[in-house]
Parts: sequence; structure tokens; C-alpha cells
Amino acid sequence: MFDPIIFEQECRFRTSRSSGKGGQNVNKVETKVELLFDISSSALFDDEQKALLLQKLAARLNADGRFSVVCEEERSQLKNKELAVEKAIALMEKALKPVKPRKKTKPSQASVEKRLDNKKRVAEKKRERKIKGV
Repeated sequence: MFDPIIFEQECRFRTSRSSGKGGQNVNKVETKVELLFDISSSALFDDEQKALLLQKLAARLNADGRFSVVCEEERSQLKNKELAVEKAIALMEKALKPVKPRKKTKPSQASVEKRLDNKKRVAEKKRERKIKGV
């Protein structure tokens, strides 16, 4: 849909110490990666796509209005950076995918009859319980 190389060049990355696995390494190496992408100033998308992305990804925008993805799954900063880029691309492609309009469907005649027969059976069963209970 769009060029991942150009996308990665437009991204900013911040690193910090990660929680989770890593042993002694976790206390001294910054493996957690936060990808920041400014949708409104990007050259990858036209104005319509930017508006759509800003609307659909509103929950992932930070206070500055930048799209943010955090990754701290791996012990390596490079792997986390690659995963963050993949996640961001997947989220953006999903947001840009057009929504299929819902087609109205009608239940078949057989299914309607089956439902009504079942309702009659249940009503009859309850009616018999009422009579037996008196």
C-alpha cells in the first residue's frame, strides 16, 4: 500500500529500559522501543487518507498528535524496532482498508417456519404445566 522504507525514514524512535525478560541485561540496556509517527505532516498519504488515519487511530495518538506504537517483546533493541515498524504498518493498513457495506439479508421461509413451530411447542408445554399444576 505504501513504501515501508520511506515510512521508517519518517518515523522517530525513542528507547528506554524495558520491563520483562532479560536478566541483568534489563537493568542497563535500553531495549524498549517507542515508534512515533506524525501523520499530519507525512508525505506518504493524501489529505483524505490522513483524515481517515487520524480518525481511526485516535486512541493511539499521544498528546502531540503523533501516532505511537510501543514494543518491548524481545531482548534486542533492533528486533523491537522491526516489530514496532511492522505493527505500525499493519495498524495503518487496517485503518485505510475500506469498510464493506452490510448487505441486508432475509431469513429463509423454512427457518421462519421452524422458529414459529418451536415457539408453538414451547407455548404448548407451558400451557400443559399450568393445567397440571392446578
